[in-house]
Amino acid sequence: MGRGILRIYLGAAPGVGKTYAMLSEAHRRVERGTDCVVAFVEHHDRPRTEVMLHGLELLPRRELEYRGTVFTEMDVDAVLERAPAVALVDELAHTNVPGSRNAKRWQDVEELLRAGIDVISTVNIQHLESLGDVVESITGVRQRETVPDEVARRADQIELVDMSPQALRRRMAHGNIYRPDKMDAALSNYFRPGNLTALRELALLWVADRVDEYLQQYRGEHNIRTTWQARERIVVGLTGGPEGRTLIRRASRMAAKGSGSEILAVYIARSDGLTSASPKELAVQRTLVEDLGGTFHHVIGDDIPAALLEFARGVNATQIVLGSSRRKTWQYIYGPGVGATVARESGPDLDVHIVTHEEVAKGRGLPMARGARLGRARIIWGWLVGVVGPVLLAVVLRGMEDAPGLANDVLLFLFLTVAAALLGGLRPALASAAVGSLLLNYWFTPPTHTLTVQDPENLVAIVIFFAVAVAVSSVVDLAARRTHQAARLRAESEILSFLAGSVLRGETALDALLERVRETFAMESVALLERSSDVEPWTCAGSVGPAPVTRPDDADVDMPVGDNMALALSGRVLPAEDRRVLGAFAAQAAVVLDRQRLVGEAEQARRLAEGNRIRTALLAAVSHDLRTPLAAIKAAVSSLRSDDVAWSDEDEAELLEGIEDGADRLDHLVGNLLDMSRLQTGTVTPLIREIDLDEVVPMALGGVPEGSVDLDIPETLPMVAVDPGLLERVVANVVENAVKYNPGQEPVAVAASALGGRVELRVVDRGRGVPDEAKERIFEPFQRYGDAPRGAGVGLGLAVSRGFAEAMGGTLDAEDTPGGGLTMVLTLTAAPGGIRAEAELPARATS
Repeated sequence: MGRGILRIYLGAAPGVGKTYAMLSEAHRRVERGTDCVVAFVEHHDRPRTEVMLHGLELLPRRELEYRGTVFTEMDVDAVLERAPAVALVDELAHTNVPGSRNAKRWQDVEELLRAGIDVISTVNIQHLESLGDVVESITGVRQRETVPDEVARRADQIELVDMSPQALRRRMAHGNIYRPDKMDAALSNYFRPGNLTALRELALLWVADRVDEYLQQYRGEHNIRTTWQARERIVVGLTGGPEGRTLIRRASRMAAKGSGSEILAVYIARSDGLTSASPKELAVQRTLVEDLGGTFHHVIGDDIPAALLEFARGVNATQIVLGSSRRKTWQYIYGPGVGATVARESGPDLDVHIVTHEEVAKGRGLPMARGARLGRARIIWGWLVGVVGPVLLAVVLRGMEDAPGLANDVLLFLFLTVAAALLGGLRPALASAAVGSLLLNYWFTPPTHTLTVQDPENLVAIVIFFAVAVAVSSVVDLAARRTHQAARLRAESEILSFLAGSVLRGETALDALLERVRETFAMESVALLERSSDVEPWTCAGSVGPAPVTRPDDADVDMPVGDNMALALSGRVLPAEDRRVLGAFAAQAAVVLDRQRLVGEAEQARRLAEGNRIRTALLAAVSHDLRTPLAAIKAAVSSLRSDDVAWSDEDEAELLEGIEDGADRLDHLVGNLLDMSRLQTGTVTPLIREIDLDEVVPMALGGVPEGSVDLDIPETLPMVAVDPGLLERVVANVVENAVKYNPGQEPVAVAASALGGRVELRVVDRGRGVPDEAKERIFEPFQRYGDAPRGAGVGLGLAVSRGFAEAMGGTLDAEDTPGGGLTMVLTLTAAPGGIRAEAELPARATS
């Protein structure tokens, strides 16, 4: 049985009509005789959607009980047993109730597809996992239910259900989406026109990318190499030269003339890696392309025109932008050039634009064969072996009574030529070949002591010797240079790999990077200099080594990074070939500096946002939680002062008790606010001393009802190093919170135990508990989880408790209680060698 077909109706927001479109498609298929059933559809009490369910077969749902409430989910087994041709499954990103067959509904859909059942489903763009952060930044709402993008991308059919923001808001205003009591809040928050427009754009772009994937897949399956001009794609061919910026800007202006145009800049490097462009210039051009909304691509290819055309056709490009050649006139003897070749071979489906620029005909320079950096000693030895060696060899051979013969003489001189090439490179080897030829002709070829040769065979031997010597020395020198270049490129690749790895790892230590530059190039000092403008003085953003320079002009080597930043090195002058790697280091140093500053600004912004959030929450607390007890106190006082009513003694006692309770609540709230303020400003200074837990914990239970706490502190516990006052506040807050949310069937358990050098105090309740994702959030200031009623506090108790615990060197964490509920774990440091004092209270008590 083959895999089923998945069809997804994608929408930009709730209410655009995804479920309605899915049900309409189901009706069409049923009319055509297709076996189609409704596995799970949620109509959300929308009348028009509910009407569309009429006439369709609805499969029964599975009921699940969770935390005292019954929920319904899709019954996967029932769908598999029914085995329809098509199943309708609404809300693909839905999270199933715990206890279901799968955690997510899209996993249920995968089971149906594997069983050969076609599935029609719906999803909103905000539920795609990769867009979660983007949607949150737009709407301010974090989507908890998401579906992996790959699941949606694997869909065989994706249909966009589109609607303008104005039409969607009108539909909502008519009551077609939400009930009237929720309408105003939705229109003024999530469904603002700006939010809907941004979400609509996200949906359109995502579907457009998916269409591109379909198109590329189709072209690949049918081996279509011609360009289909579905939309303008402009490929910019870069050489790494300064004209690249002009080409990119020209391509951007061309793209701006057509909506939806795309820019792709491509640099093609040869596969041998021995010649390449300036990394600094390529980095600048990459940044420029990305700033203009394009993409940068690095392609390997020995045939530049063929590789460029292959890339352009591979991305379905419609235009290619190239620069006029920088060659001088005489350099065209090497060929017609990349631009002319691409224009000739592009065919009718690709337009090629040749753009003029300031570097036209200024010359690109010939590739210079750089000799291996062999060192002065080896070069001297090469010249000695190549020039002096043949002379000494000739003297030795002339002094021998039995000459070895001309053939052997030629081989001996050839050996010296090869040795000269290995030691000193090409030039000593060529000199050795010339000197050897002259000596062979003068001393060993009849007639001797002349430069004439009588025997043609001897002439041929000398000529062959010279040709072989030149050829062998060239090959040996080329191999030596290639070996050196390969070693150098390997070292460069390791350095660049280190830089790339540091970018991926997000390393932000500028000093460490500058120290790496100093070690790599054996410099005395390295400094990163910057200035705000051309007329401002240079300032040092970071430096390593003794006496770093303060101006690029004073450095032995300076590498500009943009217009107002430079990397300055002191110690020695670098060869030109080292500047490529230095440019990569300089660019990375600028990135690291920017990242450090952005991290600092982000942290400052976070602190400002946190302060603003706390101030907002404090205002809310003052406006409600503090005014509530004040209102009760004022009402009681006004009643007591009233002359119109004669209060009995019991009534007066009750009013006075209300005043006292309100004052206690105010005192507790103000105390928590002051404690939170002390924690925020870092002014909490604990007075640590050794004490027994059973001296502090029972006193902290004075504010809870009798019989609500079961206390268990073993006598064998070691003493703890704490501030008794802070510990009492921590325990009181945690226990009061547990008692508040405990259902009351059994008391809250407070038990202590020792583990290594730590002592744990556990406060266990049997309430509804807290999900894992909210366990850390309940310790944040002004946070009240779930169904906490207004007036139940400002949400500072647990935040203050954790702050005090950490100030004493301990921790406060939340865990699930086995069987349901929440356990708060307070971990304290045991006193070193502490001896437990005689307990004044019983080890087990009930409050």
